[in-house]
Amino acid sequence: MKKYLSVFTAVLFSLWLAGCVPTDVHKPYYKAGTQQNVWGSHDSENVEMSDMDEKLTETETLITENMPDEMVSRIQFPVNEYNAFATSGQGTIKGKIYLTSSYTGTRVLGGGTRLYLNPMTSYSNQWYEVSYIGGKKMQKADARLFNYLRFTAAESDGSFAFYGVPSGKYYLIGTVQCGEECGYASTKSIRLATKVEVYGNQIKVQDLTRRVD
Repeated sequence: MKKYLSVFTAVLFSLWLAGCVPTDVHKPYYKAGTQQNVWGSHDSENVEMSDMDEKLTETETLITENMPDEMVSRIQFPVNEYNAFATSGQGTIKGKIYLTSSYTGTRVLGGGTRLYLNPMTSYSNQWYEVSYIGGKKMQKADARLFNYLRFTAAESDGSFAFYGVPSGKYYLIGTVQCGEECGYASTKSIRLATKVEVYGNQIKVQDLTRRVD
C-alpha cells in the first residue's frame, strides 16, 4: 500500500509542475525561534516558477501566447557554484511586487503571490537569458536546484521580505495575476524577475515590478 501511495504522490507532484493541479499560496515557514525563512527542499512548496508549464511566456519586453514546442536543453548543473553559497546569513531583501498597466495606468499588486530567490550562477544565468529574456521554454531544472532556492509569500499589499539571506547575488522571481486591468480578455500570469545582491547584515530594498503594455 505504501508503494502505491508513493507512486500516487509522485504523479500528483508531476501534475502540479505541469500546471494541472491548482495550489494555494502558503506563507513562508520559519526555523523555530527565528524569523529566518529556510532554504528550499524537495517538497511541493519549493518549485522554481520558471519550471511551471504555463501557456504564457513573459519577458521584460515581450509577451507571447504561442510558445514554440522545442525545449532548450539546460547546461550541466554546476554543483561547485551552488555549494559556494552559504546556507544561512544575516541579510534582508524586502520590497513590493506589482505590475503597472499601460492600458489603465493602474498598479496591480501581487498580493499573496510566491516569490523566489535563486542564487546567481551559470545555471540560473542561462535560465534568465534564455527563458525570461528570450521567452523560450526550457527542460525541467535539475532537482538539486530546489535545495538552493529560498522563498516567501507577499502580503495583501504586495510587500514581501526575505530574512537571513547569505551574502551574494540572486535572481528575485515572482508572478502577478492580471486580467481586464491589463487589457486582457482573461487573467494571465505575468512573470517578473530581476537581479539583486546583498552582503553582510545589509537591508536591501528591491521592488519586483514591470510595466505591461
